[in-house]
Amino acid sequence: MSKLLIASKNPGKVREIKEIFSGLPFDILSLSDFGDDTNVKETGKTFEENAVLKARTIGKKTGLMTLADDSGLEVDALGGKPGIYSARYTVGTDEDRVEKVLKEMSGVPKKKRTARFVAVVALYDPQADKAFTFRGESEGYLTQKPSGRNGFGYDPIFYNFDLDKVNAEASPAEKNNVSHRARALLKCRNKLLSLY
Repeated sequence: MSKLLIASKNPGKVREIKEIFSGLPFDILSLSDFGDDTNVKETGKTFEENAVLKARTIGKKTGLMTLADDSGLEVDALGGKPGIYSARYTVGTDEDRVEKVLKEMSGVPKKKRTARFVAVVALYDPQADKAFTFRGESEGYLTQKPSGRNGFGYDPIFYNFDLDKVNAEASPAEKNNVSHRARALLKCRNKLLSLY
């Protein structure tokens, strides 16, 4: 059976990918299976560049088909920020980042608070030295204040049109059905099916 390496040690992310890729003819591994502490600097200017950078770096190091992703929140009223810097938009916790975005959005009316979560999954094949990318998006708007107890990051202030509620108010299963990452992963799954 072919091996597919997920360039992540995040157990939640690895579990989600394994669920979406169940039934594929791959032995799915993560960086934790290697004890790998490779830390790839995200120097790209786009989600695509960062995802490919991670997948290619790890794939060349291990010689395995490698999957990596990059994701974040794009807020229209902020010119697309925090974007690729979502996880490091300000020093501190998720709550600190949420607070910063809400402060920057102070006074912006509801109809101009549109936003989307974006995920790009990169699949790198070291034998062909080729990378494929798959993009998924979830559309919504930013609320005035946080609500809900689930999720992480900006979930407490992102009202998801598909869910008809804030991401943090949805169960993990509800969110995973319509998440930006799940949409990108399903496209990647179809590509893997066509390749093997």
